[in-house]
Amino acid sequence: MTRRKLKLWEALALSLGLMGPTLAMSGNGQGIIGTVGKAVPLVFLLGFFGVALVAHGFIRLTQRYNHAGSAYALVGATLGPRPGFVAGFALVGTYLFFTICTASIFGAFVNALLGVGSGDNPPAIGFGISALVCLALNAYLSTRDTTTVSRLLLLIEGLGIAGMIVLVLAIFGQGGADATGIDVSTLSPSGVSLSAVIAAVVAAFLSWAGFEGCAALGEETDDPRRNIPRALFGSVLLTGVLFVVVMFAQTIGFGTDKAGLEAFQTSGNTLGDLGDSYVGQWFGVLLLVTAVMSAFASNLSSVAAAGRLVMALARHGFGPAKLAQVDARHHSPRFAILAVAAVSVVVNLISWLSGWPTMGTGDAAIDSYFFFAVVGATCLLFVYLLVEVAVFAAWRRGLVTLNPVELVIPTLGGLFILLVIWFGVKDATGLSPAFVALAWVALGLIIAVAASKLAARIGASLRDELDAVDEGHPPLEEPLSITR
Repeated sequence: MTRRKLKLWEALALSLGLMGPTLAMSGNGQGIIGTVGKAVPLVFLLGFFGVALVAHGFIRLTQRYNHAGSAYALVGATLGPRPGFVAGFALVGTYLFFTICTASIFGAFVNALLGVGSGDNPPAIGFGISALVCLALNAYLSTRDTTTVSRLLLLIEGLGIAGMIVLVLAIFGQGGADATGIDVSTLSPSGVSLSAVIAAVVAAFLSWAGFEGCAALGEETDDPRRNIPRALFGSVLLTGVLFVVVMFAQTIGFGTDKAGLEAFQTSGNTLGDLGDSYVGQWFGVLLLVTAVMSAFASNLSSVAAAGRLVMALARHGFGPAKLAQVDARHHSPRFAILAVAAVSVVVNLISWLSGWPTMGTGDAAIDSYFFFAVVGATCLLFVYLLVEVAVFAAWRRGLVTLNPVELVIPTLGGLFILLVIWFGVKDATGLSPAFVALAWVALGLIIAVAASKLAARIGASLRDELDAVDEGHPPLEEPLSITR
């Protein structure tokens, strides 16, 4: 994979598509209302703060390295082969679970669209069937040219973002819900414990998950030393402002009293419901369509990212050699992508037929989405933690140039992540998403420790590849400019 062809806007499109702003704003708020009440916007504001701290580490490290393994390679190059393998294994889990959950929510949004104007008995398609169709189409698209995929993602999310902006203006213009109006207390922890707010931040991280996705295409990006950090910076800044403002608008749009919060929590698609209420049914349908498309696009990005990460591990000796093969015509890891899609189809079918997991939303598809999404987001938090540690290692070894004062940023980032993980697992019971994520990361750690020869081989191969990359792309010695 030596062909570099993605421009800055295309790398940014991949990150936006993988985050799926329309999907995030349509389905990620409902799951935390039960614990934080009307403080949902505060949760996302704290999430923005945490993700910005993590993004700093990625930006610094991608000014030095670019590799198809993204965080896996960044951690491996700085902390060593075993931590690198653990990061890679956790990241594969992240995007595998995201592939599963985005196919589930695709089914939920399709049913919400089919139910418009259908009364009390709307038609519905089993989400396992919808997931199968979604994954089959995206497995095919993901084996095509990456440029085509990026353009499709940008178009889909552009429509969704435009619709959200119109909705926000409509809600603000009408003063929010009649009963409670524009309630700025949603940005404070009034009436809810701080520990509950911090524990819910994992849902906010879920919304930003994928901002680093463009780093996985470092080898395919034009001038990656500059464009990958710019894409990272741009995706976090744009979505940070968007997510906080839109979530605030949605909360006051439904209303912050008991009835309003209940309507928010039980909504199958919040943007569609609010669009119907504040603009008109036609606009609600439009937002529902963009949400369906966003779920499809997010699944497309997840399949592509998971496939590339599986390929990166396989070509270093972990997994069948066939998974490391790259299609000569389309420059994509076809077999790795098909493997990821197949696993996701099986899990969705089992979830649909068994009725597990149950998360209390009353919708089997949304239950499945939220469970596997939180698993993936928790895995991702461990990866982010290793990246923060990697910044220190890179600085100590002289691989990146940092003012010592700047080290406060990754320190705060690491502490913030540990806090979120702790509050997310300390009260978890049964087969919770947090415990599934911990088991996945622990399995990666066991493999890394037990298979020392494999870890050494991965480390040597990774160093050789990064050395080769360094010869073609020397590290930036001047400050990065996002606009230049």
